[in-house]
Amino acid sequence: MSQPISYAPARAPLPDHEQKQAALSYLNEAWAEARHDGVDGDCLAQASLFAAFAELVGTYGEDAVAKFVEGFPGRIRNGEFSVGISRQ
Repeated sequence: MSQPISYAPARAPLPDHEQKQAALSYLNEAWAEARHDGVDGDCLAQASLFAAFAELVGTYGEDAVAKFVEGFPGRIRNGEFSVGISRQ
């Protein structure tokens, strides 16, 4: 007679901000590997945006995601996504 197997999570879920830091670390590693393999940065950016929006739409729905991205033009113009670019 076999014993039932119990699967317990390896550890408790990380707090949200730590999950975001871990996710960004994983993405940075994947991005660096793709660039090393010759994938163009613009192609990576577009594929990443597609994957991100597809995940968000699958989770929250089209209307919620459309509402979320309405604020992007102002955030982009304000430099929120300008990492390492000198602003004049």
